[in-house]
Amino acid sequence: MTTAIGPNPRAVRPEVAGGEPGAPSGLPARRRGTTSLRVGAASIWLSVIVLLPLAAIVWQSAKGGWTAFWLAISSAAALESFRVTLSISIGVTVVNAVFGLLVAWVLARDDFPGKRLVDTVIDLPFALPTIVASLVMLALYGPNSPVDLHLQHTKWGVGVALLFVTLPFVVRSVQPVLLELDREVEEAAASLGATNLVIFTRVVLPALLPSLLSGAGLAFSRAIGEFGSVVLIGGAVPGETEVSSQWIRTLIENDDPAGAAAISIVLLVISFIVLLALRTIGSRAAKREELAA
Repeated sequence: MTTAIGPNPRAVRPEVAGGEPGAPSGLPARRRGTTSLRVGAASIWLSVIVLLPLAAIVWQSAKGGWTAFWLAISSAAALESFRVTLSISIGVTVVNAVFGLLVAWVLARDDFPGKRLVDTVIDLPFALPTIVASLVMLALYGPNSPVDLHLQHTKWGVGVALLFVTLPFVVRSVQPVLLELDREVEEAAASLGATNLVIFTRVVLPALLPSLLSGAGLAFSRAIGEFGSVVLIGGAVPGETEVSSQWIRTLIENDDPAGAAAISIVLLVISFIVLLALRTIGSRAAKREELAA
C-alpha cells in the first residue's frame, strides 16, 4: 500500500523560525523593526542636537574663505589665547587625574562620617551655574579674600576655577569601576607578599586606566571650552588669563562671528583628537587586561 507523502508536521516554516522569509536566523521581524526604529530615532536626535549645530559653525567659519579662517586662528591674540588655554587645561587635567582618583578611592573604599554628604558635594559643580562658580572663586580668592590668598587676574585663579568645575568628571568616571573591582584579586596578591604599591600599580591601576583616561579626557574638553567659571576670577588679561572662550566673546562683540567660529572649530578639533586618543589608549589597555586575565 502506498502512503501519501505530505508536509512534515515537525518542520518549521521560515516564517515561524525567522519571522519572515529571508530574515536573519533567530531575529524576528518585529524585533528587527523595533531595532531599526530605535536606531532611526537616535540618529535623528543626534543629528538635530549635535551634527546640525556643528555643521552650522563650520559653515559660519567658512564664510570668509580659507584665508580669513587662517588669519583668525593664527593672529597673535588667538595664539596667545590658545597657549593660555592649553597650558592651564593640561595642568588642571593632570592634577584632577591624580586627586580625582584619590577622591574616588576614598568614596569607594573607605567609610567615614559624612561620606554621603561628600559624595553629594562632588556633583555640585554639575548643578551649579558656572557664573556662580566664578563668584564663589572671586569671594574666596579675590581682593577681599577671607583666607588672604589673592588669585584674581592670575593663571592660578583660572586654574583653581577649572579644577572646581572639572573634578567630578574624573571622580564619577572612576568611582563605579572601583566599586565593581574584585577585591579577591587584591587579597590574593597581598597573601603572596605584594606591597600596597605593587598591588595598586599591577592590579588596580590597569583595571582603572580606561575609565581614568576617559574622565581625564572629559575634564580636559570641559576645561578648554570653559567660560563662566573663569570670567570673573581670570579677568581676561591678554597673554595671561584670557582663555580662548573669552577671546571668542571679544570677537563676537567686535562683530566678527566668522573669526569666533574659526576659533571654536580649533577648540572642537583639539577636544575631539584628545578624546579619541585617550579612549583609544584606554580601549587597548582594557583589551590587554582582558587577555592577561
